[in-house]
Amino acid sequence: MKIDIEIAQAAEVWPIERIAQAAGLQESEWEPYGRDKAKVSLAKERSQTERGKLILVTSINPTTAGEGKSTVAVGLADAIQATGKKTMLALREPSMGPVLGMKGGATGGGYAQVLPMADINLHFTGDFHAITSAQNSLAALIDNSIYQGNPLHLDPRRLLWPRVMDVNDRTLRHMVLGLGGPTSGVPHEGQFDITAASELMAILTLARDLEDMKARIKRIVVGYTYDKEPVTVAELGVGGAIATLLKDAIKPNLVQTINHTPTLIHGGPFANIAQGTNSVQATEAALRLADYVVTEAGFGADLGGEKFLDVKAPILGKTPDTIVIVATVRALKLHGGVAEKQLDQPDLPALERGLANLGQHIKSMQRYGVPLVVAINHFTSDTAEEIEAIKAYASAKGVPAVPADVWAAGGAGAKALAAEVVAATKRPGRFVPLYQPDDDLTTKLTKIVRDIYGGQGIELSTKAKRQLKTFKQYGWDQLPVIVAKTQYSLSDQPKALGAPTDFTIHVREFVPKLGAGFMVALTGSIMTMPGLPKVPAAKQIDIDNQGHISGLF
Repeated sequence: MKIDIEIAQAAEVWPIERIAQAAGLQESEWEPYGRDKAKVSLAKERSQTERGKLILVTSINPTTAGEGKSTVAVGLADAIQATGKKTMLALREPSMGPVLGMKGGATGGGYAQVLPMADINLHFTGDFHAITSAQNSLAALIDNSIYQGNPLHLDPRRLLWPRVMDVNDRTLRHMVLGLGGPTSGVPHEGQFDITAASELMAILTLARDLEDMKARIKRIVVGYTYDKEPVTVAELGVGGAIATLLKDAIKPNLVQTINHTPTLIHGGPFANIAQGTNSVQATEAALRLADYVVTEAGFGADLGGEKFLDVKAPILGKTPDTIVIVATVRALKLHGGVAEKQLDQPDLPALERGLANLGQHIKSMQRYGVPLVVAINHFTSDTAEEIEAIKAYASAKGVPAVPADVWAAGGAGAKALAAEVVAATKRPGRFVPLYQPDDDLTTKLTKIVRDIYGGQGIELSTKAKRQLKTFKQYGWDQLPVIVAKTQYSLSDQPKALGAPTDFTIHVREFVPKLGAGFMVALTGSIMTMPGLPKVPAAKQIDIDNQGHISGLF
């Protein structure tokens, strides 16, 4: 059986101009990045055209290998496209950290992939590198301002702006900078985050255009003065320079699926430590160009799904017409108590116990008032009895559940799913937001925990309580909330599987991100710089003298 990269390398890749034409782009609206990639900038008059239907793909809480959410999204888009409906896909960009670490890329799998797979999973068009350079340039400018007389009176002990790398490197989580004498800067503590967790990544994905991005960059709070007053990029005077470094990165990237469905890939924030959605600009462009747009949000509905609906949708100005929750037999058995190494063994009782996890995600998404469909991502080890148990459970909750074999069959394996999803987009729905904009941070967090996670409430550390008092003084106490927590559980404890109900989410610290326009709540032991596993995926990746890559999934 072929692996993902072998399937991708054997696939026919159309020239990018042919994909641009299929998407309906004018010649002035795209610029090629080689033969199979392009940057897109829609003409202003496009904003007056009608938007298509928006389909959001999310999932239950996954296993460590992921449940194929992106694969289902790709196969679903191909299946809808095959019916003659003009369709586009809008996805996030992969980070090299997980690619070299342990999780698969973000281009799908099998015969439901986006091409060129290897390029997208590695350097692509350089968006991540541009964000990394811009983030680190701003860090250097902050340190230089302190070294050159510190006119803004920044307290080196209260800096908020980390450096970033698009690599999992636990050794960079905490460090001391500025050592080496008077000419080497002012000594202070610092840290590296992974690029996907950076505020500039969040800004890039939430900005409506270049002007909005520059305004957001200027609002970034880089630290506090000795008098504990916030200092912004606007006061530093370098907002224009940082925006300039991102002038190309802000443009969405055009590629194609194996079945040549036009695809926009742009922005790559993780959902467990950031907002987990692709860019507003990419989704907006797809909506103006296509009748149906399939997009995804990272990890489960408790993370990327909630953040799409409560943070991205208000900026986009459109809510999904349908939400698709991806479930797998293996993940449900994990939530039912089966060890990961035994998930390919039939175990109907365990699956039935684990269905409670799917039930909580159905309940949390139903409260938004959007039609739902459950997609059962098929694996060869699944039994007919297990599939039927999922279908019956979802049906009892008023939600259709449809198996899809997209890894093996691509869009052809999602025909029934596509028919159900398209029908769902035509059903009436009335979007109900989770919280109101003027709710305070505690209220917003409590609603997320109770309504989305199924928990009891929140517990704030002494530091977090102290921060809330400060935020209220600055007028930051009503920002939307991004919860950084484990993706493996509805709670903040990775091993609390299934659908726990008697838990409290512990917030240890808040991180204000005024440029992005939200407040991050750090919970549990979540890290904004991941580490590599004992045997990283990088050990399997190689390239020969002809440039042929192997071992990449």
